[in-house]
Amino acid sequence: MDSTQTAGAQRRVLVVEDDQTITQAIAARLQAEGFQVRTAGDGPSAVDAAHAWQPDLLVLDVMLPGYDGLEVCRRVQADRPVPVLMLTARDDETDMLVGLGVGADDYMTKPFSMRELAARVHVLLRRVERAEVAATSVRGASIQLGDLEIDHAQRRVRVRGSDVHLTPTEFELLVCLAQQPRAVLSREQLLAEVWDWADASGTRTVDSHVKALRRKIGAERIRTVHGVGYALESPAQ
Repeated sequence: MDSTQTAGAQRRVLVVEDDQTITQAIAARLQAEGFQVRTAGDGPSAVDAAHAWQPDLLVLDVMLPGYDGLEVCRRVQADRPVPVLMLTARDDETDMLVGLGVGADDYMTKPFSMRELAARVHVLLRRVERAEVAATSVRGASIQLGDLEIDHAQRRVRVRGSDVHLTPTEFELLVCLAQQPRAVLSREQLLAEVWDWADASGTRTVDSHVKALRRKIGAERIRTVHGVGYALESPAQ
């Protein structure tokens, strides 16, 4: 790396993909953005690299030799929480929801543009930075909505007294909804607030994350307003 490094130079990205052409293209783009990049081509080596190198983010393909990206995600997240951008060759919502359920924060369907991938990586890392600031700030108060408790400072969520594991994206989405309980927030609002995107084409991402969040905190807690967006239900006082 030369002296023209960008702010991303302090961040490490592990790219896990068995197609060398795609791997090289992703690595080249992220290095041009100023990130430190390492690569792995199969499941076992990806888990080993994540444990040894401690990356700040994983770009992780679903289809891998050894064991697949879902198993890699499970093992890496069990070792330490790290944002994961998952890549899938199929535009299959089931695969996306399973990926989100095992700890991925976002996903992209192949083929994708390297420009968009780099933008997603930046957004995920900015979200982590915001979370670190929020955890040490005075706004780290808890939100209590019936038996749902959101602890900003510890970034913990409890339902009926039991801890619920959320990815960083799911946590930010829940907080965004909880700050205005019962208010309907459009998909575009959520996309801008949580993902830092202004492009309405990404609203399917919002829908998939809401579905994953419902599975964890209870489907009845998030109300769908068809054609508009979502609202977090607050128990009547």
